[in-house]
Amino acid sequence: MNIKNNKDNSPPIKKTSIGGQALIEGIMMRGPGSISIAVRAPNGEIVIENKNLSITPNRTKILKIPVLRGIIEFFRMMVIGVKALMHSADFFDIEEVSDAQDAPGSEDKPSKFETFLVKVFGDKLKDAVIIFSVVLSIIFSVALFMILPTLFASFIPIDKTSSFGIVSLHLIEGLVRISIFFAYIILTSRLKDIERVWQYHGAEHKTIHCYEHDDELTVDNVKKYTTLHPRCGTSFLFIVMIISTLVFSFTGWGTLLQRILLRIILVPLVAGISYEILKLVGRYDNKFTSILRAPGMFFQRFTTKEPDDKQIEVAIAAFSNVLNRDDTKELDTW
Repeated sequence: MNIKNNKDNSPPIKKTSIGGQALIEGIMMRGPGSISIAVRAPNGEIVIENKNLSITPNRTKILKIPVLRGIIEFFRMMVIGVKALMHSADFFDIEEVSDAQDAPGSEDKPSKFETFLVKVFGDKLKDAVIIFSVVLSIIFSVALFMILPTLFASFIPIDKTSSFGIVSLHLIEGLVRISIFFAYIILTSRLKDIERVWQYHGAEHKTIHCYEHDDELTVDNVKKYTTLHPRCGTSFLFIVMIISTLVFSFTGWGTLLQRILLRIILVPLVAGISYEILKLVGRYDNKFTSILRAPGMFFQRFTTKEPDDKQIEVAIAAFSNVLNRDDTKELDTW
């Protein structure tokens, strides 16, 4: 599978807007106007699904407004990501169900709960599951990274009426938040079931690097590049950890309930500011941006693994489909 950019093999001259997400035995690549999901089926075939995005920067002026566009993209990408993940999971569920149905004496009857859900939601059941998954993931993230750290800081014996005490409490809360994030990354990186996802994550980054270096998209060329990329979601999450500490520090130190409500309310603002910083880090290469991206690049050492050739083929398939469907001028503008 070869994709040539029709330019000489020169140092990096562009920053593509294409980004991706590792799935179950697959990868989703997303451009400004479309997404492509490539999954390696159990029979070895690469199955591709392409979709056009109805909301794009060229069609929607609000996506050009700094910070606000980040808030929209944060929630939008959560929905798109869950849909893509469910697509890859459903694909393998179908294989397993098919095998079970073919087994002698097997019966596949829906449970009472499944029957109830079908009656309530009908054809919209899958959409309901996606919305529930997004809401549940947001609740889990807020509880783990926002509520738990401020709850922990509440028990620190520091004067909560002085400016120094309030600043200290916010710093402690921020350190706890980063520590939880680091522990979460380390623990998940040790799970055997997640290792192949991290390999596909690495394949995604290596493929994007190959394109940004104006190199031909072949397996051998992609293998040359690093699995670390400054625009990775891992880097975005770390930036969120830092920005949340700065933003929350302006809210004072009220009661526990007040702090929890303020943190929930300010999550979209934190996401919007973090998005703009990620764009800044991804667009420029200098000492300042190198310092900003360093922590996120470090954490990627745990969330990316070296992929095999077949995983790289899946990444190239997803990337090339987006490349062929989107406007080149938009793709090369970050």
